[in-house]
Amino acid sequence: MPNIAEQLSSYAVGLRYDALSPEVVHQAKRLIIDTLGCAVGGYDSEPARVAREVAATVTSKQPATVLVSNGSSSPDLAAFANGVMIRYLDFNDGYTSKESGHPSDSIAATLSCTEVANAGGKRLITSTVLAYEVFCRICDAVDVKPNGFDHVTVGCIASILGASKALGLSEKETTQAVNLGIAPNLALYQTRIGDVSMWKGCAYANASRNAVFAAMLAQRGLTGPSPIFEGAGGYFTAVSREPFQLEPFGGNGQPFKIMECSIKRFPLGQYSQTVVQAALEVREQLPDPNDIAEINVSTLQTAVNIMAGDPEKWRPANRETADHSMPYTAAVALMYGEVGQQHFDDEFLRNQALLDLVSKVNVSVSEEANRRVPEAMLCNVEVVTKSGQRYRAEVDYHKGHYKNPLTDAEVEEKFRSLADGVIPQARTDALLERLWQLEEVSHVNELIGRART
Repeated sequence: MPNIAEQLSSYAVGLRYDALSPEVVHQAKRLIIDTLGCAVGGYDSEPARVAREVAATVTSKQPATVLVSNGSSSPDLAAFANGVMIRYLDFNDGYTSKESGHPSDSIAATLSCTEVANAGGKRLITSTVLAYEVFCRICDAVDVKPNGFDHVTVGCIASILGASKALGLSEKETTQAVNLGIAPNLALYQTRIGDVSMWKGCAYANASRNAVFAAMLAQRGLTGPSPIFEGAGGYFTAVSREPFQLEPFGGNGQPFKIMECSIKRFPLGQYSQTVVQAALEVREQLPDPNDIAEINVSTLQTAVNIMAGDPEKWRPANRETADHSMPYTAAVALMYGEVGQQHFDDEFLRNQALLDLVSKVNVSVSEEANRRVPEAMLCNVEVVTKSGQRYRAEVDYHKGHYKNPLTDAEVEEKFRSLADGVIPQARTDALLERLWQLEEVSHVNELIGRART
């Protein structure tokens, strides 16, 4: 029986664009548009600047483009720089299961590798759908957080398969890419808890960088340790701590997991999307938002662990901690009636009135919410006023959840809002037009050239 690396590789090489339904292709285009919009929006961030500066130190005989800047670097460092831009705002998509994360982060790998392979939109779509399929199926099979590992440990595997598909690797080469990519690239969960650092937005980008590097090595004949999952010192022993099997992959009558991925409405952690929406619904009921005495949030255990599991979440010192703070984002929604990128700037993080409101947030675990995972992210928000009046709202599927999706027009509107002030409007119009017709694009560098200042 083939081992898991061989199963993954066989599926990757066998997946064809023609096997994708029109619905899957359209969903892939929606998510690619959303992801590239997030990259444009994250261009001016400090981590993205650092990543671009490092990428600029390298010239390559096989260059890949760094988005927006129109600079270039080696394929792996371009994937890293683009991945940091994609992730920085915490605005790209989400998937929740036993493990959770942001499969669109792997687009940094599929984009760079499709470009250096001189391939087109169909290759990018197919390799992206593959990366989503791998990420989500592994997340369905195992939760790596209790053992101290971050979800980008799964993301690296997804990016390896996506990069290998985009480069056109054979089945044997793809298997070796999986072996080479997993062994040295196991990421720690400390990335997302406590005083969250800039690395939060870089971790999956680094996984994609490592994935591209592994695929390039395998393409040139390097071999890696095997069996990488089942071996005595492999993934089962070190990461999952137990064997697991993957459910049948998409195709041949099986649904593709990309259809179960959600697009974010707010630039913050996915487990707080329903919290913020519920807080906004409560705010509409309040006679006076300044009259709040107590805020009670009830949601699933995983959300509490990640978004309200340590004291730093009640007094975030930086953007990375704040956008992963349920108390902070709930308070912002109640005070300002919205949560935007600007609300993570220092002037808000130091706003004493806002911090006082954050201190009034109580967070508890809902057993009903736990029962409904991963089908929903149920949240209840109750606000108690100083006079004792109570106002409540419940949200199970936030706007953008795959069961309550954004329309195509809303996806495009989000892209335009992120591109505003970064890319000229005429270039944004042309880029969006081609992205909606991605399957007709012969060379993806045609797209990348439009995504620049």
